[in-house]
Amino acid sequence: MSEQHPIGLTLRNATKVYPGTVALNKVDFDLRMGVVNVLVGENGAGKSTMMKVISGVEQLTEGEITLDGQPVQFNTTADAVRNGVGIVFQELNLFPNMSVAENIFIAREKTRGGVDIDAASQISETRALMQRLEQDIAPETLVGELRIGQQQIVEIAKSLAQDARILILDEPTSALSATEVEVLFRVIGDLTASGVGIVYISHRLEELIRIGDYITVLRDGVITGSRPMEGVDMDWIVRNMIGAASKDFPRGEAIEFGPEVFRAEHVSLPRAGGGMAVDDVSFSLKSGEILGIYGLMGAGRSELLECVMAQHPNHAGKFFISGEPLIAKDVSGRIHQGVALIPENRKIDGLIEIMAIRENITLSSLADFKRFFDLDLKAEARTALDYIKRLTIKVASPENPVSSLSGGNQQKVVIGKALMTRPKVLLMDEPSRGIDIGAKAEVFRVMRDLAAQGLGIVFVTSDLDEVMALSDRILVIANGRVVDTFEAKSTDPAQVVAAANRKKVKETAA
Repeated sequence: MSEQHPIGLTLRNATKVYPGTVALNKVDFDLRMGVVNVLVGENGAGKSTMMKVISGVEQLTEGEITLDGQPVQFNTTADAVRNGVGIVFQELNLFPNMSVAENIFIAREKTRGGVDIDAASQISETRALMQRLEQDIAPETLVGELRIGQQQIVEIAKSLAQDARILILDEPTSALSATEVEVLFRVIGDLTASGVGIVYISHRLEELIRIGDYITVLRDGVITGSRPMEGVDMDWIVRNMIGAASKDFPRGEAIEFGPEVFRAEHVSLPRAGGGMAVDDVSFSLKSGEILGIYGLMGAGRSELLECVMAQHPNHAGKFFISGEPLIAKDVSGRIHQGVALIPENRKIDGLIEIMAIRENITLSSLADFKRFFDLDLKAEARTALDYIKRLTIKVASPENPVSSLSGGNQQKVVIGKALMTRPKVLLMDEPSRGIDIGAKAEVFRVMRDLAAQGLGIVFVTSDLDEVMALSDRILVIANGRVVDTFEAKSTDPAQVVAAANRKKVKETAA
């Protein structure tokens, strides 16, 4: 097989160090041409870092990249593109106020004699790309008017338009419908048949087994398994992903749960373009309990929390706080009734970075400091300082902009802002995203302390170690539905991973 599929690009002794963490540790990787090289690992294993190195977004701290046997150095993405390397990022990189054609040819516009942009030529080529991808998307359509799955298709078309010899796809199916996934797989087959080397990253293990020719498993920045795909099954992947070691998030002492503090009944949410983002989900939460929701990207985890916060008016289902119906129709009303959300993207949805730390902490609770037509700024400052001390937020001054803090301390500011609303239920969407191991331990200590004080916590994560270490119970969601529930302290992690990757989910009882 190796003679038929020669090695096009290699990493040798590849090491990438960020402050406080080693993202890649002496990695040796061979990228074969004309096949699909699948890359798998838990959240934070180093997959995206490795691909950013190959595509010129990041540079190695140590080590070497070779292309066709010759040493190369990609200082920018433009360097990588010139050498035939394209990447479709997990997070979309599009301009919503520009057309599909303009996005596909951004920064490499077709011109007439170098004088003006040849819009007609760009539209014609875009139309051909959309036909190749079996999509009925007009080239003149503004990207902001497309649903997320269609925007993902535009990202793929942008890379195809660059005639890449090596194409990296980072979670390309996370927002695609089943029909769109089949189209993508057909396009991948055409590309590999023409000699293109594909790197395919996904958490969907069944998908990897189906499409992959070679597999590489990363764990904590180290390759733990690498081989042709023949004979590989889900058990082999899970063993290499999880290993014997686990992160140091030891479980705290067991606490006595109180009465039911929250209940969701038959929650459903249609997905734009067809299907269900959330499909008849029901669960309950007790006072002092930490409920972990685990699932793959696109499983419907975040959408479920957004339904609780009234962010989707078209959702169906009922919610109850301490037995009373949660009937408020907007986010502020839900907060007033006792629910608070720590969003997944703190910088966009949780903080105003140009404002002071104090102002961010009190932002959702300004009514508490209202004095007739003014704010009692002294009371606000005292209360903000109290929360800074309680959460051990490391600040030089509460008046500094929140952007001056580290990621972990920014996350604590978002938690403090939520706690100031005095919630009965705290929803946390990927609470450790983008923070280092030390900051994670601090955030998790805060979560355990809050639960010990009687707060009910629901948190979403794609990190298996975290959900096993922090949860009292684990809800596994796949394709918008609850497929299994586990008691964390008596569950094998492999069972949780297997549940998240089931192709056919269990039917929930009516």
